Order: sequence, then structure tokens, then C-alpha cells
Amino acid sequence: MPSNHLEIRRSSASLRGSETGIRELPIVSKYIDTSTCIGCKACEVACQEWNDLKTQNTHQTGTYQTMPATAPDYWNLIRFEEREQENGGLTWLMRKDQCMHCADPGCLAACPAPGAIVQYTNGIVDVNPDQCIGCGLCATGCPFDIPKFHETSGKMAKCTLCVDRVEVSLEPACVKACPTGCLQFGTKQDMVAAGEHRVAQLKQNGFVNAALYNPPGVQGTGVVTVLAHGDHPEWYGLPRDPHVPWTVKFSKSILRPLGFIAIFGTIAGVFGHFMRHGPKNPPEGGPGAENRA
Repeated sequence: MPSNHLEIRRSSASLRGSETGIRELPIVSKYIDTSTCIGCKACEVACQEWNDLKTQNTHQTGTYQTMPATAPDYWNLIRFEEREQENGGLTWLMRKDQCMHCADPGCLAACPAPGAIVQYTNGIVDVNPDQCIGCGLCATGCPFDIPKFHETSGKMAKCTLCVDRVEVSLEPACVKACPTGCLQFGTKQDMVAAGEHRVAQLKQNGFVNAALYNPPGVQGTGVVTVLAHGDHPEWYGLPRDPHVPWTVKFSKSILRPLGFIAIFGTIAGVFGHFMRHGPKNPPEGGPGAENRA
């Protein structure tokens, strides 16, 4: 649930517009270095425990990956990807999959319920279950396929970046549990600097295509990720160039305003007709005239 102490910068389906105009706080960010992740899954356990999420039934499908994808009760997942190299070798890629907390959140843009999805002034994107109507439209706006419908609660669910910990100056539970330092937490500026420094190291070590994944199509993400094979983000299960779907932007920028104009026009037309012609009375001598007499 959204915090009562953090101010909201943007809110879904707000009649006042997306921006509240209140003061801004430093944007927080999580740094993920896939090149130093060992797949220990300590972050998965920490996420489940801190957020009091239910345990999930798993099945062996020939991979070390816990589940096929994130779920309503599983917000943090280490993905395991095997890739054959041109020289015949095998590359084993691991990435922490979760909500990316986009600067331009498609989930918030697509949500029709006022206040169901909010973006705090520190950049964290959260779901307010009290306002969520469980329609699932937020999932259609997310280019990373993150929000999931919870059949028990009838609400949408996703990673909150441990907003309850962040607001009291603690790092997210997954970052606290990581034993290798591949997860870090701080301001967006500091995390981008750390990522660029690591990318430079990887390039010196032979990974000439190393890159920092911080896609501009969503105006950057609150989770920045170092990829040793930055020219192939799809190898890690990431879209190459994520954008908020044009259908969502069209609906928000064109159809929604037209809907308000149509409603206002209808009301104005009815009022104008009444002021010009007055109330409509039945004609004299028509049905029921004898009773009126």
C-alpha cells in the first residue's frame, strides 16, 4: 500500500493531470550488475519474507530458474539464460527480473482507476490496492510484462521497491541480502555513475559490447542494469527498445479528452435546450387530457 509519508508526484486517471506540481525529491534507483550475479537467490527469499508473500509451488523443468516468470506473490525472480557463442562456447546469463519503476510508467498511463497506481516524488511506482479495481489494463501498458492479477485479492500486484523501507532510509530487502554486491541502492545519479564505471571495466576485460540498460523509451528506469552483452538485451529477457504502447498514449491523450468534451457538450446542449424552449408539456387534447381537466 502506498505510504502515508511519501508525497505523490503522479497518479493514475487524475482529473488534475499527471503532474501534481509539488516539490521533487532525489530519484532513487537500484543498480544490478548481471556480470557479478551468482544466482544464489538470496534476493528472492528476502523479497518473499519482507513482503510477507506466500510460498509458491515449483516444478523442475530443466533449469535452475525458480519459476517461469514473476507472479502476484512472487515479485523478484532470478532468470537463467543459456546462450551458445559463435566460438561454440556456452554463456550462462543471469538477471534479476522485477518491476523497472520507469520514469514514464506505462502501467500508470494505462490505469483507468483514479489513484490506483502512483509514482512518488522519489520515483518509486506503486499500486494502491484500496483504489485498484483489478481490471488488468496496467499490464497492457507495461513493456516489461510485470503487473500480475492476484486471484485471491482481485487486485494487481508487483514489486514496490520496498517503499516502506526506503521511506525510513533503508535499502530494499533484496539489496540487503545480496552477498556479492551486484545489487546496490542509492540516488539515480550515483547508480548510473556506478553502472558506467562497471561497463568501462567490462570493456577493458574484453566485453566490448557491455552497456548500461536504462532505456530512453520510458525516460529511463529506476532499476539500471549492467549487461556484459549489451548489444543483446533480449538474451537477458529484456526488450531492446521498450516504449509505452501507442494505444495507451492515444487513449490517454486523445480519447479520454474527447470523452470529457462529449460529456460536457451533452450537458451544455440539454441545458441550452431547456433555457430556450422551457419544459416540455403534453399537447392540448392529447391522451389523458380528460383526466387533466
